[in-house]
Amino acid sequence: MWDRMRNAQKPRGRHPSHRLTTVSIKAKKAPGRYADGHGLYLVVDPSGAKRWIWRGVIHGKRCDLGLGSADLVSLADARDAALGCRRMARAGGNPLTDRRRERRQVPTFTQAARTVYAEHKKTFKNAKHAAQWITSLEADVFPVIGNRPINTITIESGDVLRVLAPIWTVKPETARRLKQRMKIVFDWAKASGYCSGDNPTDGVTKVLPKHKGEKQHYAALPFTDVPAFIASLRTEPRTSDVVRLAFEFLILTATRTNEVQQATWSEVDLAARTWTIPAARMKSGREHRVPLSARAVEILTHVRTLIAGEGFVFPGTKPGKPMDNTNFQKATGRVTTAAVTPHGFRSAFRDWTEEKTTTPRTVVESALAHVVRDKTEAAYRRTDLFDRRRELMDRWAQFATGTPATIIAISA
Repeated sequence: MWDRMRNAQKPRGRHPSHRLTTVSIKAKKAPGRYADGHGLYLVVDPSGAKRWIWRGVIHGKRCDLGLGSADLVSLADARDAALGCRRMARAGGNPLTDRRRERRQVPTFTQAARTVYAEHKKTFKNAKHAAQWITSLEADVFPVIGNRPINTITIESGDVLRVLAPIWTVKPETARRLKQRMKIVFDWAKASGYCSGDNPTDGVTKVLPKHKGEKQHYAALPFTDVPAFIASLRTEPRTSDVVRLAFEFLILTATRTNEVQQATWSEVDLAARTWTIPAARMKSGREHRVPLSARAVEILTHVRTLIAGEGFVFPGTKPGKPMDNTNFQKATGRVTTAAVTPHGFRSAFRDWTEEKTTTPRTVVESALAHVVRDKTEAAYRRTDLFDRRRELMDRWAQFATGTPATIIAISA
């Protein structure tokens, strides 16, 4: 009977357009389906409830899509929704999928970021990096846009600019990392169907102030001052023996601070004068062999007399924990008043190779464990140039540990 009533209301002849009015809608009492046009129908249920549906063909299949109660959705709004569905279907889209996406609970930026963090947490190189990833967002992003549904944060809304502008020149490295982390969250939201369009972080740097020198580099001493720095470091009374030895080892091996901090005795072969850093701890993701100079071996031998055990070569104050990298920065400030960072000694090493040696660039880049950017060169690189690097690191150690008589102290 219901089918007969529904079919009885189906219009015949030319496709209707704007057939219904607000007055006629109120007057409809009999159960059935009443056409308005463009696939829009008013459905009156046997209970008397009235609702809107759009009927159309999606990818060759006839479908009905609910548009809401007639008590809540006006005739004008229902017409707009029906016309939108019809246009989308004719263009090859799927209004059903789009409607389901709208009905999904869109997460806030905070919820999305925490989901991304949980999914990526296991891929981070270490626990400290993982913690910094989320805490940086908690400190500078969540208070500004954290409660906003992620699909409302767009390029046009200017929300990313509001986050980055206050810290872009004050904390440039933090701002750069935040931009990258926000980009990952927005990419995830788009891939998950919560939003569409361009990533809100795209192009934002074009309207932010430019940093001095464009590219940020770690502050470094001139390479000519490195011997004096090491000499002063060895006698610095406020720095512990282990920190002094670790810092000098860092300089002589031209490695990164975290690589020295987390070095373990299992990675060291004193007889072969080699330190092998596993791929998991390298920025490049590749195992890196470090040739140890005579002074580097001497440092490790000395550390053996100070520290018992087979764990970290340069342990921290807490049992089973590596040395904190703030120790290096504090030691730097005690030795020199210049604006210097521990990482900057890699730059000093690089400058020394350019000014004082004829070492090929490939050997130097390999010593610094830099990834070969040229794909063709990388494809044919079959050696880590270890023997040539050993000669280079021996020469660097001889230079860095020789204190020139003319240099007594380092000033800014």
